[in-house]
Formats: sequence, structure tokens, C-alpha cells
Amino acid sequence: MIITKKALPRRTFLRGMGTTLALPLLDAMVPAATALAATPAKPVRRLGYVYIPMGSTISQWTPPGPNTPGNEALPELSPTLSSLARVKDHLTVVTNLEIKNAYPGTHATSNASFLSCATAKWTESTDYRLATTTDQIAAQHVGRETRLPSLELAMDLLTTVGQCDNGYACVYQNNLSWSSPTTPLPAEAHPRIVFERLFGDGGSAADRQAEMRQNASLLDWMSEDIGRLQQKLGPRDRTKVNQYLDTVREVERRIQKAEAAAADNHLPDLERPVGVPAAYADHAKLMFDLQALALQSDLTRVITFQLARETSTRTYPEIGVPDPHHPLTHHNNDPEKMAKVAKINAFHVSLFAYFLEKLKATPDGDGSLLDHTVYLYGSGMGNPNIHDHVNLPILVAGGGLGKGRHIRFTQQPAPMANLHLTLLDKVGVPLDRFADSTGEMKELLQPLSI
Repeated sequence: MIITKKALPRRTFLRGMGTTLALPLLDAMVPAATALAATPAKPVRRLGYVYIPMGSTISQWTPPGPNTPGNEALPELSPTLSSLARVKDHLTVVTNLEIKNAYPGTHATSNASFLSCATAKWTESTDYRLATTTDQIAAQHVGRETRLPSLELAMDLLTTVGQCDNGYACVYQNNLSWSSPTTPLPAEAHPRIVFERLFGDGGSAADRQAEMRQNASLLDWMSEDIGRLQQKLGPRDRTKVNQYLDTVREVERRIQKAEAAAADNHLPDLERPVGVPAAYADHAKLMFDLQALALQSDLTRVITFQLARETSTRTYPEIGVPDPHHPLTHHNNDPEKMAKVAKINAFHVSLFAYFLEKLKATPDGDGSLLDHTVYLYGSGMGNPNIHDHVNLPILVAGGGLGKGRHIRFTQQPAPMANLHLTLLDKVGVPLDRFADSTGEMKELLQPLSI
């Protein structure tokens, strides 16, 4: 038998006028001479992290049920997690994890230890030291085949310098990801810059500004390439490509809308960058949309996202909380303040729910992006009133690990490093040890208790 059909290369790009656009995983990328040609394309492994600052009101976070050790089904979500109802079967809530190396208990060490589980060197100067974070260990392996080994994102546009918290350099609060013990990786909060990093060829700041002023879609420059590609694809792949390109255009439209709104704003706000949505939720959803695009097009397989900084004084009047976040967390067990913190926690979770639902709705191989992507959501601080690092608010979503379950460690806290070790193994990076781990979290891999 002679096979004449050739598979598209996995790293197929659309090109035009100095820009490139990676394609999502298509059935046409499966070798035609194999039995796999009749099956959906094989997905890749992906890993993401979302950080929330200053812990939570844990009584509103923890799902109801007996306070006994176990690996049980999650029949009911807590008030804070209620917005995740439509993706509940893809979730695992983990109760009572601890980061011992985050003590003596500061905002700086909460952020720094979340992905490192390491002790941050106490310094106000440039001789800071931490450890290589788990996302960067993953990026060294699963990021080899992508244009960007990893993508570091944030929501706060200003990066402070000097010392930020009890003698700790601000670098510990500014950066989640460290590619070595002395190399923090800055995160980007500006949607336009992220978009250009993903889909543009770069260029100077002046070049980027000139392109922005043209107010044109990068897809407009690729129309011929898109037409040629569609002629090579079957109906299923054509539909998938059209949906993907529609998503790219919608993200562009929202960025351009934000830019136009900023250009029309004549208030004396010289520090405000162009193209950032004014509303926090709009900004966050746009950053989540960019993550979904980056994963779908396989431009990166490892992402970190700081949903807010430690000691953030951001207010949330849109949900009825006009008080600054950080002062509220020092609530001294005041029920009113604790309720407001819980509202902020629930608001943040609702944005993550928006993202997970988008991943669930995006086809990928024999399932969805959510089926083939693991995300860890949580904080390096437990009770913000006392700055402890135990009973952290943690949940795992997607990747076949989230099964609508609740894992409780009640006899004694389990090391957060055990969870990191397990997630690394899940994406094909087996290690004997990570930080202060004592072994993989077997509960995450076992069937649910009946």
C-alpha cells in the first residue's frame, strides 16, 4: 500500500508581515501511515499555577464534611468555591498542607515559598537567594519543544524595589518563578505585551507602538496563509482552526478596545499603561484568555500567574468590598472583616472558574484542554491574621487529577512539596525529592473512597 497523504508538522505556523501564529493540535498533525490517523491527535502535557495572596477565610473555603482523614468525593462545594460548580468533577481540594520553610511568617516568604518550598535568604539587598521553583524545573523538561519554555504573568503593573516586608527584599514578593536560586523571572501584567510576546516577532518598543497605532489584526496579514491551510484540512480540523482564529481575533478586539478607552482618558494618569482594562475582572479574564490561547497553540506548556500581590491594598467595590485587601486580612477574628475577606476569596475563585470553563470548552486531542492541563491554585499563607503557613487554601484542577474529591490531612499537616513532586511526575518529570518533600501525594493518584 502506498501512502501519499502527509501529516502537518506539529510546529506549523501561520506567517505574515513579521508575525507568526502557532496552530492548535489538529488531527491532520497525526502521521497518516499509522493507525493513529483515524484517532484524535495525541495531546501534550501542560502545567499551570495561579497564586492568590494573603491566604483565605478558611472556614468559608473548606468544603463541608467530617473533619477526618480521607480521600472522599466532593458532594458539596464551600461558599468560597461555589462558582466552580460546573467544573466540580475536575477538581481536587486539598486540606492542611504546610510550607515549613516559609516561616518566620511573612508576606514575602509566603509568595517566595509557594513554588519553591524553600527558605528565602533574609536580606534587603541584591544578595537575595531562594531556590529553583517547581515550574522552572518543569519548564526545563516539558518546555523544550515550545517557543516559550514558560510564561510568567501577573495582574499588578508596578514592581517595587528595596525592602518590602520585615527586612526581606521586594524581589521575593514580585516574583513567583525563579530559574535558579539567584535568578527571579519577572512577570508581565500588560495584555498587549503578552499578546505580542506570544504571537509577534518582537522588535523595539517604538516598532510595537507603531503597530498598535495601525489598529490592525495580525490575522489580516495572514489571510492568504490561512486560505492555503484550510484547503489541506478536513471538516473537523477546519472547524477547530476557525474557532481558534475567532478566539485570537476576540482577544485582539478586547485589547484594542482597552487601548482606545485608555487613549480617550484625558485624566492626568501618566503612569497608566495603554491597553489595560480599567476593571480588575476584565483585566484578569483577558490574562486568562491569553493563557488559554498560549496553551491551545502550544506556544508554552508551563504558566504561572500572580492574581494579586502580597500586601495588596487593592479594593473591590464591584463586589461590595471598598476596603483595602491587606488591612482586612488583619481581622483579629472580627466576623465582618472575615466575611469581606471571604468575598474577595470567592471573587478570585470565580475568575479561575471562568478560565477552567474555557479550558473545558476547548477541544484538545481526545478530550479538552482541561483534561490535558493541570493547574494548581492557592496561596503560600494560611491564616493571614497570624501569618502562618499551614492549612493552606489549595485546589488542583484538570489533567485527570481533579476528580471531584476532597483530600484531608488531619493527623498532621502534609508538606506542600509533596504536591509539587506529584504534579511534576504527572507531566513527565519524575524526581526523587523536591525541597522538604517526603514522597509523592499518593492520595491524589488513588481512587476515591466509597
